[in-house]
Order: sequence, then structure tokens, then C-alpha cells
Amino acid sequence: MGSLLTAQEVAEMLNLSVDTVWRYTRQKRIPVMELGKKQYRYEKEAVLAALTTGKIPAEDLLVKEETLGYAKQGEYTYEDYVRIPDEPGYRFEVLEGMLIREPSPTTHHQRVVFALSRQLADFFECFDPEGELFIAPLDITLTSRNVVQPDILFISGSRRSIMRPERIDGPCDLVVEVMSPSNRRKDRLRKLEIYRRAGIPHYWLVDPEENTLEAFMLKDERYVLAVAGGPGDMFDHPDFPGLDLDLIKVFYKPAYE
Repeated sequence: MGSLLTAQEVAEMLNLSVDTVWRYTRQKRIPVMELGKKQYRYEKEAVLAALTTGKIPAEDLLVKEETLGYAKQGEYTYEDYVRIPDEPGYRFEVLEGMLIREPSPTTHHQRVVFALSRQLADFFECFDPEGELFIAPLDITLTSRNVVQPDILFISGSRRSIMRPERIDGPCDLVVEVMSPSNRRKDRLRKLEIYRRAGIPHYWLVDPEENTLEAFMLKDERYVLAVAGGPGDMFDHPDFPGLDLDLIKVFYKPAYE
């Protein structure tokens, strides 16, 4: 049996409202397990199967595949992805063949991205002068069915061969995701697993709401927490000697916000 999800988690996974998930449950369009009185759980793989076999109407999805001639959910590739027209106010990724559409980031999200990337750029300029640091939007194709746009990424000088004019083709050395309320679960669970399988050595999660930075590193094919901290904490990473992040500046938020 696969992983069991709540109605809220199914709604987040499919970009649907919880009310729509409950409607599909009543209409028996998606399989459900009843654990007790009014306690339901959904098997992820079974729900995705219902999606790809057409039991969930395409018109209920936030991404309208049928009207634009897209692939079915679960079957998206990089080739399908590049055919998607720009939609103001939204960003797209493909995770395990699923097309994900999210709102553009907030001003504070971008403030955190800029503050952190500026400090990282200064560090890597000395630590690895041949490497390059980038910020979103920039596509990374990890497989044909996984196209991601991390907020910050670093490619060491020894991996420059993965750089293409229009994208990064393969795993880079470091990816950083700055979480938003709409993507916390995706970044902490789904993308972490995708990055792990791709063999990305370093994955950092930044939470502007909690003012925390968690730095995971790959060890024995698993991500382990190397260091975590917030404003005022020391950030001493074993793989990046000399990196002294000022997290007070990273998480600075003006009084007017």
C-alpha cells in the first residue's frame, strides 16, 4: 500500500479545493479508505491513477490541459513543458510528470532570496571562482519528467558541463528553496525526494515565516541535516568552510510590512 493522504493533502497535491475533493469522494470518482466515522484517507497512487484515467474532469483542474493540447497529468515531459505559454502571475514546474502551477512569489520571499544569494555569491567567488550562482527563474531538467526552478542554485566549476544556453541539464551542487505558504509541503517532501534521487549533494530549505534555514547534505543516499539556524545563530557548514551567513540580514523584514 502506498502513502495515505488526508483530503487537504490531496487538494494540495492536485491544486484543487478541499470541497472539490469531498465532492469527488461522494461521487466515488477517487478511491477512499474509511478508517472510522467520517475519517477518510486516500492512497496517493490510486488517486493519481484516477486522475490520469480521466475520472477527475479536466475542467476542474487549475491547469487546463485539454484546451491547450497539453499532455495528461502524470505524463508531462520537458518537451511538453516548453510548449506552455507564459501566464502572468504564475510559475510552472514538472514533478514526476505532474504539471505544477503556483502563484508568483511575494515581495518578502524575493527579498530573502536576494539577501541570501548576495551572501552566497560573495562566498563562492572565493571558494570556487569557476563556479556560478543563479537565481530563479531558470529551468533544471533532472529527468525528462522532472523540471524544477529552485530559488537559488550553484554549479561548481567541475560541473559546468551541465550548463546549456536555455537551462541546466542535470544535478547541480546546491539548490535552495525559499518556502511560501502555498509550497511548503511540496518543497519539504516532494522536491526533497526528487533532489535526493537526482544525487544533488546539498539541499537547503529556507522558511521566511519561521526565520529558519535548514541545510541538508546527501550522505549514503539520504539527506541528513548538516546545520540549521536562524537570526543570530552561527552557520558552520562542514562542506563550506569559511561560509559565515548573516541570517539577520537574510530574514530582515521592514517595519512597514
